[in-house]
Amino acid sequence: MAMLKRDDSNNTPAASSDLNALLGRGSEFEGKLTFEGTVRIDGKFTGTIITGDVLVVGEGAKVSAEITCGTIIVHGEVNGNIRAKNAVELHHPAKMRGNVESPSLMVEKGVVFEGQSKMENLSTEKNALQKTSSVPAPTPIAAVKS
Repeated sequence: MAMLKRDDSNNTPAASSDLNALLGRGSEFEGKLTFEGTVRIDGKFTGTIITGDVLVVGEGAKVSAEITCGTIIVHGEVNGNIRAKNAVELHHPAKMRGNVESPSLMVEKGVVFEGQSKMENLSTEKNALQKTSSVPAPTPIAAVKS
């Protein structure tokens, strides 16, 4: 069985060969980003990010976006709301300004977090809303037989 050796000092998913895309340091992008797999942003991004997978915001990155993801790992700066299906990790020296919704939130010592957090399982919350918001079929007043 083949095994990959990873550098133990940097064990984020973006450190491995699993990285699908990279917005490098000094790069700027504005718009809507959707992807599968792992994407790392080290530059400047403005807009909307949607994925069911992993987003890594590197140290020195500046992201101003509404983010919907599976997992987000932040070392840089994020301005905007995050909805994560799995987890949000804020590592020093991250700066997070916005609201966070996720079943798992990790905030390391030294991180700046300005906003509110709501820790609920988003997938079960969605199912619960569908069940409670369904309106029962109306009861017929009169039935006509032919």
